[in-house]
Amino acid sequence: MTSDLYDELLGDVAPLKIPKRALTIGAHPDDAEFGAGAAIARWADAGTEVSMIVVTDGSKGAKNAGIDSEALVRRRTSEQSRAAKVLGAVSVIHLGCVDGELEYTMDLRRVLARHIREARPDVVLTHDPWQRYQMHPDHRVTGFAAIDAVVAAREPLMYTDLGIPAHRPDSVLLWSADEPDHAEPVEPEWFDRKVEALLCHSSQGPTTMGGAESGAERRIAFIDHLALWHANSGEGFGVGPAETFKRITP
Repeated sequence: MTSDLYDELLGDVAPLKIPKRALTIGAHPDDAEFGAGAAIARWADAGTEVSMIVVTDGSKGAKNAGIDSEALVRRRTSEQSRAAKVLGAVSVIHLGCVDGELEYTMDLRRVLARHIREARPDVVLTHDPWQRYQMHPDHRVTGFAAIDAVVAAREPLMYTDLGIPAHRPDSVLLWSADEPDHAEPVEPEWFDRKVEALLCHSSQGPTTMGGAESGAERRIAFIDHLALWHANSGEGFGVGPAETFKRITP
């Protein structure tokens, strides 16, 4: 068994070396912030060039059936831009697929592989498509497409017509992992940035943040819940508050 394979199977709670470039691939606006917001902020502060891909348009992310979908898309796009700025990301790419109707296609894999080759990230972060009982189809599809795109992007004989050299990231980190084996620390400074970025997504307050946008009491309750989540995540690895992932070596 090679050392690299052994390390992959064993897992590693030690933080990654600060990457030069990182790419998040999330199904919706706010997914990357929930899954890896503190890591993104910490890396960006240390000089990492962070790029973000949002696969769907976020047009179904509301409880109010009477809301105008086009207006919601514009709002969620604006919210994502503000959140990315808070975290220190340098770019956000919106693929604009219809929220809730995402399907796995060869075209989606190709588009993501092209962006991986263009961004040339050391680390790709995305959904764990193997998470048991993950109900949202967009999360599952995005995770599978992103992982398959990593494989396609690394192969020199794939998509030669793009004219972009193959690229192999050092690591793939899957958030909301079914079997996490890697931890990244969540210190107070980066926790605060993650919270600030999440609160930029005020249209999602009623659906994912317990109404945190509606007043101080609910906002504090949301922040306390998030802090407990990080504490419990880190405790499972014998460390302090953490965001945890399944780490894959492509």
